[in-house]
Amino acid sequence: MQKLNFPDYSFRFKNSENKIAIFDQIRKKYILLTPEEWVRQHTIHWLTEDKKISKNLINVEKTIKINDLVKRYDIVVFQNNGAIKLLVECKAPTVKITQETFHQIARYNLLLKADFLMVTNGINHYFCKMDFENQQYIFLNDLPI
Repeated sequence: MQKLNFPDYSFRFKNSENKIAIFDQIRKKYILLTPEEWVRQHTIHWLTEDKKISKNLINVEKTIKINDLVKRYDIVVFQNNGAIKLLVECKAPTVKITQETFHQIARYNLLLKADFLMVTNGINHYFCKMDFENQQYIFLNDLPI
């Protein structure tokens, strides 16, 4: 897999029927290793190891319903009180982060109401703080969590 713009982490892999799977420490199971999953797993390790977020406060790939459409978010980080602190959208390294990517995460956030957003393709990371009053996001250099 491609080297990403994250620190180096230790991952567990297994090979089954000529397909490689990576262990997800949040879902506690092996997941088929795709380029997007590679980014997702790096992001999870970055959140738990570098940002020191408890694994108990992280949720991965859950479905949500937005305007009768079933969607799936990549990563959510909760606060201790159950409110959502961070919503993360992961893309494969070959996927360019565009305005449409931000529209996608903003649509999800209309329902989830996260304080912060992160969009990453493993190479480029974008961080935003939500300004709900003015219905906009403010770009940040890093996540203050």
